[in-house]
Amino acid sequence: MFSTFGLFQSLSCPERNNCNRPSCIFSHSSDLPSHHSLNIPVQDPSTAPLPQKTANPSSDVVQPSKRPFHNLAQGLPSGSNGPPTQRLRVGTAKKPVAVPAASHTSTGVPILRINPAQSQVALPVRQVMLKTLYEHFVVLYDAILPLNPTLASEHALRQEEQVYNKSNKLTYRNAVINSIAALKRRPIPTSISHPSVGTEEDLVARAESRKKLDNLRVTRDILKPVVMSLEDMQTWGFIAEVPEGLGGDQPSADGKIVQCERCTQSYMVKSNPASEECLYHWGRLFTHKVNGERLRSYSCCSKPAEEGGCTRGPHVFYESRAEDLHSRHAFSFTRPSVTDTEMDSTDTALDVVALDCEMIYTTGGMRVARVSVVDGFGKQVFDELARMDDGVEVVDYNTRFSGITQEEHAQATLSLSSIRKSLDAFINCDTIVIGHALHNDLNTLRIIHHQCVDTAILFPHRAGPPYRRSLRDLAKEHLGLTIQAGGGTSGHSSVEDSVATLDLVRWYVLNKLKPAAKT
Repeated sequence: MFSTFGLFQSLSCPERNNCNRPSCIFSHSSDLPSHHSLNIPVQDPSTAPLPQKTANPSSDVVQPSKRPFHNLAQGLPSGSNGPPTQRLRVGTAKKPVAVPAASHTSTGVPILRINPAQSQVALPVRQVMLKTLYEHFVVLYDAILPLNPTLASEHALRQEEQVYNKSNKLTYRNAVINSIAALKRRPIPTSISHPSVGTEEDLVARAESRKKLDNLRVTRDILKPVVMSLEDMQTWGFIAEVPEGLGGDQPSADGKIVQCERCTQSYMVKSNPASEECLYHWGRLFTHKVNGERLRSYSCCSKPAEEGGCTRGPHVFYESRAEDLHSRHAFSFTRPSVTDTEMDSTDTALDVVALDCEMIYTTGGMRVARVSVVDGFGKQVFDELARMDDGVEVVDYNTRFSGITQEEHAQATLSLSSIRKSLDAFINCDTIVIGHALHNDLNTLRIIHHQCVDTAILFPHRAGPPYRRSLRDLAKEHLGLTIQAGGGTSGHSSVEDSVATLDLVRWYVLNKLKPAAKT
């Protein structure tokens, strides 16, 4: 046995005289102090006094051993002296999103206005890549930047954001380099509606939509559900019957007093009017809010509706009454179709055409100056300038909207009657004619036709009749195309507009028109 250290010799043996251990580690001496017992007082519940309510209940409140939970969104309770509680992370982990804001340097280079903590890629790296993208967009858009000075900056910001969203911090730089290489391979755009204009995602989406539209050939059977009824045509200003009278007996209003369409003043129609006698706004009134107040301003100069015009030109007039239009040049129906019994001829008329006209101001009111027609595939089948009838003089070529100059119109050889005969080769009474605000085109052509599809009515304005959405807005929203992009300087193209109306109808057939039930 090992020897003891005597660590318990100061304690008496619990068994004292009854201890049988030969070598007890405790002491058996009788002079050791007595052992102190631990006595815990226990009160009988039956005799315990009941607690009495005090005047100040807060003095008896026992603080819990754990801190109470407080909603961090509401802040800590007042008077709390405890340590701040730990904020818990709530929600699922997501990739940091850093969306750049539109900010630019003095040289036009866009600047990323984002929180660096939200970006997986270092902000200086992204800024350098954005600058490189911007420089290549400037080179690509060199021909169209004068009319669209912010286009390169906007597309560079969007392209960089698209690349960032599709990559990570390891692949980001190479993804931007590949995007720049693709920019270098694009053909140089000549207009804002060119296929090369846009980011990579814009081009892909546009190509897929274009493929679907090109593969769809609209036919008479497909478009029957959207052909306007005779009542709808009359509601929207179409002339459904030939007006009474000889027709064409007063081709010019020279010497008559009429009201100017631009400034609403009365004036006498003259063949050689003063070029700056009318002060007017060529833009439209639009409503916008400034400091919560609704204001009406002109789109051409942003002046309020109460102020005078911003442009000078000759007085012009516009006629819409069927009788007045008929007196300038006679109305007539489209020709009947060739029947099966007429074996000596074959009808060359198309099932579907899209039509658009450009008009100019004359002494006989607003008259057609260019006519464009495309078939159901979007292929151009007719595009001619129209010279004025005898006795009718041009007052204003309205180049800002018509796109027709005096030099171009001087080459016109076909009269309106000759153009009508040429259109008979493509259009008969059964041909479905597509257009935007088509009643204006048919009225200026002096055509009465009952098989019409009008995109201004097919895509109604949210305010209802008589309001119409512009062809430009509809093409931008549904087709992703920018048309009529001259900015009030180069005018419209009737070929471009007729193709756009056809594509809008194709889009409607693909996305809105319910398929006919099978029987």
